[in-house]
Amino acid sequence: MEPVYRTLETIAGSIMLAQGVRRRYFGLDHVPTSGGGVVVVNHTGYADFIPAGLGLHRRGRRGRYLIKSEVMDIGIMRFLVHHAKAVPVDRSAGGEAYRAAVQALRAGELIVVYPESTISRSFELKEFKSGAVRMAAEAGVPVIPTIVWGAQRQWTKGAKRRIGRHRVPIDIEFGRPMTFPPAGDAEIGTEQLRAVMTDLLHRVQDRYPEAPAGADWLPARLGGSAPTPAQALVIEDAEAAEKARRRAEKQRKKAG
Repeated sequence: MEPVYRTLETIAGSIMLAQGVRRRYFGLDHVPTSGGGVVVVNHTGYADFIPAGLGLHRRGRRGRYLIKSEVMDIGIMRFLVHHAKAVPVDRSAGGEAYRAAVQALRAGELIVVYPESTISRSFELKEFKSGAVRMAAEAGVPVIPTIVWGAQRQWTKGAKRRIGRHRVPIDIEFGRPMTFPPAGDAEIGTEQLRAVMTDLLHRVQDRYPEAPAGADWLPARLGGSAPTPAQALVIEDAEAAEKARRRAEKQRKKAG
């Protein structure tokens, strides 16, 4: 039994109920009821892990999330990470997290991965890191491509926050599991995965309730006011440079 994780699931479900969130799940039968697997999710908002996790819960499963190691600096987060069996990732040295994830997969766990690493400001798929495909191939488990759409309307980068009772619809679709051979090319496999998830994203978007023109949570491709992928990249590069500057400044102060 995992009382902390069970409590988190109850709290998350209660919050969404209070917000009037209308969740629709598709392809739940693609989530294996036992055994390991890598659940690969697109990343459009700060809370998109909640509907994805609740979808796994509907199949009687729990996901172990790969998360930024920085959260371990916060006491309550260390507690939650430990009890939810999440896997902290130090982006400057991810080897240990990778090995822990492969071990968990071989033990029959579902590992949840965001291959874009950061939130997509354009709400289109960014370029993928190859880690998800590599760990699935090494552990001999499937990859389950997953799309969450609508969660960006609640809380994301560059858009109005809507975390009250806005009755936001959120669609979650689990695609057909994909397998990758251990001796295969992880980069090619990652390109294949991204292509499958792009098709899945477009299908989910086509089925989603019609959005007003110029909506800040809608991609430019669909008539929204979100930046294009090229524009988003410029913003993200500037943010990364600023973060690097602040880290360097912090290190200088510590050294001094």
